[in-house]
Amino acid sequence: MAVTLVEQRATIKGLKEAWAGLHARSCPDVYNFHLHTVHSDGRLEPEEVIQQAVSYGLQGLAITDHHSIRGYQRADQYLQELAGKNKPTLWSGVEISCDLLGVDVHILGYGFDPDQPLMAPYLQGTTPLGDDYPAAAVIAAIHGAGGLAVLAHPERYKKPASELIPAASALGIDGVEAYYAYHNPDPWRPSPEQTATVLTLSRVYGLWVTAGTDTHGRNIRCRL
Repeated sequence: MAVTLVEQRATIKGLKEAWAGLHARSCPDVYNFHLHTVHSDGRLEPEEVIQQAVSYGLQGLAITDHHSIRGYQRADQYLQELAGKNKPTLWSGVEISCDLLGVDVHILGYGFDPDQPLMAPYLQGTTPLGDDYPAAAVIAAIHGAGGLAVLAHPERYKKPASELIPAASALGIDGVEAYYAYHNPDPWRPSPEQTATVLTLSRVYGLWVTAGTDTHGRNIRCRL
């Protein structure tokens, strides 16, 4: 079913409202914008993600499988059929590998129309090739599908965030994943030093900030 312009605008409005209020303790208790399922390299079924989200009382989340929206689609269907009023908001999501300054980085797409043809090269289960691989192409496709693009875990790459974030900003990226646990602490909490760096850069370049556990294991409140 095609997404209407009104629905798309409402989706992005809700996403931005959620991001506007994020802080260091928002994740994993209130929002979680980075989750993987069995449809990429995670261990949870999409339905299990929703069950945990409901159990933990999350207000909103995004399933961001690598180069796939199958997990999101299954979770969305399950959520629609789930009884009860206190259900979290689920936004479309995906994590895409691409080139930025000669480095392989990951860009998260949110709130896009999954049926928009521009996204097709990035939803095939594998890293895009050729003209689809540069970060500029990925950002343009996400925007063309009505979504928002975010640089995932900016301090995990072969070049520092101080180089990658300005470059991504110049290409029109919308945000950066500021609250991220780089050393897999238990319980999950964002890494203070890296968070401070990314938050500072986000303010300099006028970018949204997001938060996510990057769950690959059996608990959405942990990374592994």
